[in-house]
This record gives sequence, C-alpha cells and structure tokens, in this order.
Amino acid sequence: MYGSTCEDILTSLVIHRRGWRSIYIALNPPAFLGCAPSQLLTSLTQQKRWASGFLEILFSKHCPIFGTLFEKLQWKQCAAYLWILTWGIRSILKLSYALLSPYCLITNSSFFPTMEERAIFIPISLFIIYNFQQLLQYKETGQSVRAWWNNQRMGRINTICAWLFGVGNVVLKFLGVRETVFEVTKKETCSEVDLGHFTFDESPMFVTGTTILLLQLVALLMSFIRLEKSGSAVLEVICSLWLLLWFWPFLKGILMFGKGRYGLPFSTIYKSAILTLLFVLLCQGTTIN
Repeated sequence: MYGSTCEDILTSLVIHRRGWRSIYIALNPPAFLGCAPSQLLTSLTQQKRWASGFLEILFSKHCPIFGTLFEKLQWKQCAAYLWILTWGIRSILKLSYALLSPYCLITNSSFFPTMEERAIFIPISLFIIYNFQQLLQYKETGQSVRAWWNNQRMGRINTICAWLFGVGNVVLKFLGVRETVFEVTKKETCSEVDLGHFTFDESPMFVTGTTILLLQLVALLMSFIRLEKSGSAVLEVICSLWLLLWFWPFLKGILMFGKGRYGLPFSTIYKSAILTLLFVLLCQGTTIN
C-alpha cells in the first residue's frame, strides 16, 4: 500500500481490516534480518519519518477505530495499532514533562511531594520498580545493562528531537503549507560505523535536545545557588539530573564544539541558548506576576 511514508504499517493495517490474522513465529536461525541506521542523525530522520507516517494513517480513512467499527479489525489489533500510531503525540507530553522540572527549579516551586511528606515514597517507588522491571526484561532476553541504558537514552532523544518534528510536519501538511517527503536514510555497514561517538550537523532536530540539556544545567545551577531555600525540591533536582544523563551526548557535543562532526555546530548552540533564555525569562515573569 503506497501513499504513506510508513507503507509497511499501512499495508498490514489494510489486510487486518479485511479479516486476516497474524501469528508469531520465531525461527532459529532468524528468517528475516534487516539493517538499521546507527548514526544519530540518520536514526532521528528515520524516527521523524515514522512519526509523520503514523499520524497520517491515524487521521485518515485507514484509522484503526474505523476498521474495528465498520470492518473486521479486532479490538486488540486496534489497540496495538493505536499504541504505535500515537507515537508522535507522546512527544508533546514528554516535552512538557522535560520542561516541568526546570520550571519548578527556576521558580523555586515543586510538583512532587516534599521530603517531609510520606507521599514522597510513591514516586520514588514507581521510579525504582519501573526501571528494575525494565532491567529484568533485558536480562531475561540476554541483553546487557548497557543495552538497556542506550535504549532508554535513545528513546528520550527520539521522542523529543525526532517525533516532535514529525508532528510538526503533519500539522504543516494539514494546514496545506507543505507535503511530507519520504527521506531516505542510509544503512551503514559495520566498517562505516564510528562506534561510541555521536555525530552532529546543523539539523534543527538537534536544537530541541540541546535546549533541553541547557535548561537542565541552568535550572540545576539556579537551584544550587539558593540551596538553603530549595531543600524541598529534591525530586525535581533528581529529575533534572536524570534528564542530564539522558542527553549526555549533547553535552559532549557542546564540549567538543569546533572539533568537526563530533561537536555541535555554533548555530545549534546559539539557537538553543536563545530558547533557554526565553524560557527562563518566561518562568521568572510568571513568578513575578
């Protein structure tokens, strides 16, 4: 099925709407192996394309809800497709959460329970249980802790950098400003991959990640300056530190500024710095008001 940047998902959705059923098969050795982009920019480009294509399907005549109501798509299949097709929308929610902790630290407020409240154990317990459960799943499938951490990190980078731009592309398409374009991503061979290094260029997708990183740094700095007044914002500090670890490659890119493709371009850094400054000024403006 053509006419979408995610033709594989659209094809499977159409045949499932006609009553086809899927079965899971795991052969040894695996029957089908594919290549995936291993460089940061190509990976983000692919994720942006997927997010755009998924949303186009969601808001079209092929929406899984219509397939369940009027055709032969099972409700479990509908739920599975909706979980995938709403990838892009989650970027707005996760961006809001990424901005929440620096907002609280800048305005000297909090959204978590304070250290004096027993309710503080609820978010701490949820954080530990969730990550421990994720680690167990990786260990059960023979994967390492490093694989878990890399996927955690790339999951956040993909969401805030790539999926957000995918949503923007779909909005512009619906407004008639532009059409979505199938951007081909290069699949590198092992000899072409520079393992252990992130490479950057002037892509606007790097601006959002760099801005989130700078916001965490500024918020943590402001929190530590008034340490005696912000003792209740412990969990907010932990959230910002956790985000800082997720976006550590961007910090390395800033530190390696001017060192070729391993450093973030100056244009990306100053755009992110301006957005960070505007966010801080808006936060302080809301505090004054």
